Amino acid sequence: MAELSESVEQEGRRSRARPRVSRWLLSLGLILSMFGGLHAYIATRLFVSPAWPAPWGVLGCVAVALLFLSLPAGLVWARGEATRLSRVLQWTSFIWLGSFGVLLSAVLMADVVGAVLGAAGVVPEGLPLARGKAVAVLAVALPAVVYAFFTARGRATVERVTVPVEGLGEGLRGLKVVQISDVHVGPTLDGRWLRRVVEQVNALKPDIVAVTGDLVDGDVGTLRDEVRPLAELRGSLGVFYVTGNHEYYHGGPAWEAEVSRLGLTVLRNAHQVVERDGARLVVAGITDHDAGHIVPAHASRPDVALAGAPPEVPRVLLAHQPRSALRVAESGVRVDLQLSGHTHGGQVFPFMFFIKLQQPVVRGLATVAGVRVYTHRGTGYWGPPLRLGPSPEIAELTLVPAG
Repeated sequence: MAELSESVEQEGRRSRARPRVSRWLLSLGLILSMFGGLHAYIATRLFVSPAWPAPWGVLGCVAVALLFLSLPAGLVWARGEATRLSRVLQWTSFIWLGSFGVLLSAVLMADVVGAVLGAAGVVPEGLPLARGKAVAVLAVALPAVVYAFFTARGRATVERVTVPVEGLGEGLRGLKVVQISDVHVGPTLDGRWLRRVVEQVNALKPDIVAVTGDLVDGDVGTLRDEVRPLAELRGSLGVFYVTGNHEYYHGGPAWEAEVSRLGLTVLRNAHQVVERDGARLVVAGITDHDAGHIVPAHASRPDVALAGAPPEVPRVLLAHQPRSALRVAESGVRVDLQLSGHTHGGQVFPFMFFIKLQQPVVRGLATVAGVRVYTHRGTGYWGPPLRLGPSPEIAELTLVPAG
């Protein structure tokens, strides 16, 4: 009887799993179909419509097809054991994913400009215009991708911002908070790169170091050695860390434990009070805005983070996503400055124009629902090793008394 009951239960689990697998496969098929169609559009506009002499048109179409196939191939190989071939496929797929966006934007723009010029009779439609557009797209897009690659892989720009804070004591005048965010150690960013970031941070001689999430793209077992340089971060009043959404894709609680083991103070809906020359500051932190959907016990709670904090002391809140300011306002707690990231400043043109659909601010200092928020544009990058527009950042925020 027990065996029959267990068999029925197992069959029930398999039955419930089938619809989820079917939905996942359907979603994957739709995404690949969409990307395939857009790749066909690019190949047509660059290599078919201009009717390049043989073999250039055929070679161009074959190259686009192979690059399209690199996208799913890179994802599949990324999940297996790391080999030289898997790394080549990962790099190819990541670079092409970003290049594809740049190229698609350039092709669309060329078609719009070409249609306007054709309609105005400035340039007649036909083979010369088609070839001219193709050459113009490649002449703009290819150098842009090269520039974006070296920008993403280069040294982060130090952004220096002075922030007046109500009630800040004279003992904390000039307090230096150095923030890094969206580091994304993973397939293409390793420990050597992270050590360079740590050296840049320490050279600024910070009082407080704030690490505001999306530290990794991988699990602890894979990346433990790569994140070890974090242990070298130095802040005279402390080094603080909060989770981002990407930690929860790879084991949020495990990453909290690992970061704590490296010596950083993990603020999971918690706060600490730091003091210098008799003046005090509350440094609080909350888990990622969406953490509770993955680990219910890690739900983001600004009210819990600031419970018991001295009411007369200024408060700085570390929160990965800028939209957490809306939750802060809803909770009714006071926050004088929120430090966030998540947006990457858009990372690759033209995606910065779409971020406002999800986040209230893209970059820099702004006020959201009455809360001042500094949105960091990211120290690393996610996915494509490209930054076209916003360069990588280390923020140096100097706090001074307001008034």
